[in-house]
Amino acid sequence: MDDLKALWEQVAEKKVADTKYQELQAQRKSVSRRVRQLEKEKESEQADVDRLERGSLAAFFYQMVGRMGEKMDKEQQEAYAARVRYDAAARELASIDADLARLEARLKGLSGCEQRYQDALMERFREIKATNSPAAQELMESESRVVDLKLRRREIREAIQAGKKALKRTEAVLESLDSARGWSTMDLIGGGVWSDLAKYDHLDEAQEQVEQLQVDLRRFKTELADVEINADIQVTVEGFLRFADFFFDNLFTDWEVRDHIDQSIEQVKDTRRQIQRVLDKLERMEGSIKAQLEDETEKQEQIALHAEG
Repeated sequence: MDDLKALWEQVAEKKVADTKYQELQAQRKSVSRRVRQLEKEKESEQADVDRLERGSLAAFFYQMVGRMGEKMDKEQQEAYAARVRYDAAARELASIDADLARLEARLKGLSGCEQRYQDALMERFREIKATNSPAAQELMESESRVVDLKLRRREIREAIQAGKKALKRTEAVLESLDSARGWSTMDLIGGGVWSDLAKYDHLDEAQEQVEQLQVDLRRFKTELADVEINADIQVTVEGFLRFADFFFDNLFTDWEVRDHIDQSIEQVKDTRRQIQRVLDKLERMEGSIKAQLEDETEKQEQIALHAEG
């Protein structure tokens, strides 16, 4: 029975790993496509800067009208923004590749477990038929349900852990954005260069946290790939992965930085609410499975008592 149970757990784990692997492959395809697109944009923006620095006809024109400095600043700003977006996407792709490598190693270790399980299952069926014991059959069915419930509970707990990590990350993002907002307000009353430096220092912190939040949200979505939740929650989860695009696409193009900070704060708060909503659902599911496990344990005790009688 112990060998059969261990093999069943391996088969179930392999099924979960296969599902997660497929989810990660889909994510990799999407992120890889975005990396290639952002790389082209980065090269294009840098080419604009290089063209002005080399003294092109466009550079000559801007010098003539006295706007060369303004134009160069704008091109450099856009080139920097393009590099930041590209680097963030490249790091996300590297994170996906690392997760895929870990899953591939685990799947390699589980190779062939399905056939071993089927062979052991057939042997167990023969043993039960030989004893002709209804109690043995009933106990085996109950133990199978327990193993299934424990596996589901483990997957839900892993998803909850990933969700809580992402939720905690949103707090770090909000803290950095709130600080940047405070210094941005100082700008409005003449804060000077020091308030500018402080503001952008906190925006740099927020940028780093948002990159990590994107990774946390993607991993949360991956953990949810094998958890059976309703369609409405699935739609919410899909929306997570659009968050970083909003942040990066607007941070460097909006002239009103303070307005963008306000919008980003509201976006993070909305993302936080969505994460919490999914976590609430998962925790209710985990509680339901815990109750079912307790019922199965009681059934097994009754089977054992009845068999002894």
